[in-house]
Amino acid sequence: MTTSLNHPSKMRLLSLTLTLPGLSLAASLRQITEPFGPNPTNASFFIYVPDTLPAKPAVLVNPHWCHGSAAAAFRGSQYAALADKHGFIVIYPSSPHVADSCWDVSSRETLTHEGGGDSLGIVSMVRWTLARYAGDAARVFVTGVSSGAMMTQVLVGAYPDVFAAGSAFSGVPFGCFAAPGNNSGVYGYWNDDCAKGRVTKTGDEWAAIVRAAYPGYTGWRPKLQLFHGTADEVLDYKNHEEAIKEWTAVLGVGMTPVTTTANTPVAGWTKTTYGTSGWLEAFSAAGVPHDIRVQENTVLEFFQLNHTTDYFVWGRGGPNG
Repeated sequence: MTTSLNHPSKMRLLSLTLTLPGLSLAASLRQITEPFGPNPTNASFFIYVPDTLPAKPAVLVNPHWCHGSAAAAFRGSQYAALADKHGFIVIYPSSPHVADSCWDVSSRETLTHEGGGDSLGIVSMVRWTLARYAGDAARVFVTGVSSGAMMTQVLVGAYPDVFAAGSAFSGVPFGCFAAPGNNSGVYGYWNDDCAKGRVTKTGDEWAAIVRAAYPGYTGWRPKLQLFHGTADEVLDYKNHEEAIKEWTAVLGVGMTPVTTTANTPVAGWTKTTYGTSGWLEAFSAAGVPHDIRVQENTVLEFFQLNHTTDYFVWGRGGPNG
């Protein structure tokens, strides 16, 4: 069954009510209005740059959820305050799709390397930022919730040469929402089968979809974190299991967890890691619905953005890299 993005069930994806108590920032969120590169869908570009930056700062991209905005994502997490503390830049893209402010994770363009769509506009924001602030191209990261989590998986799948790692909260596997036949120009494709966890594939089948986004690419594949609530009423928990299949196959790390840790990062959540160096981390949040709480410090630890020095040399010698 397929419906438009204005289907009643879709309207709940995701009207988050996040608050950030005690936020005190040195700099401010500002919009970039000058041309910044290819932006086929006219996504808006907002950025937070701390007043003090180290040499070669890292870049974090934080796409918002459906019915959200760059300003809402900025207010709804601690990433800007943590950027002040640790010296990295945060990009807050804003969806151009006024009907619902979701991200295009369906069209052939957005699911293809340099193909167009929302994903290329976001990558252009990254490239502009790296050039303007002499940023570290080996330390570009992306994290989001719901539609932002879907875009996170789109970006690490279609642009593995741009992103070092991603962290997705309550999303779906790369390609799960692909329009029938992966048609061009199709935005707003809502697939109940995907949302309800009825799209199931083998790991190899999922991996083939990711690899088809960038044919012939043999370089670095980004590390990934996946978070999902077992009681998700919008995007079924089955999507978490399918995403694990997809990314373990892409990374070539095997589906048998290396470690399993209960009650982390909060009580009732279970962390499993895959690959000897933890290339994939998956968090199962028992009883948690779609409105999952972002765990900023856990994300930053995975990205090593809470280290200003002595960080891992990203993009050098990981799985498939």
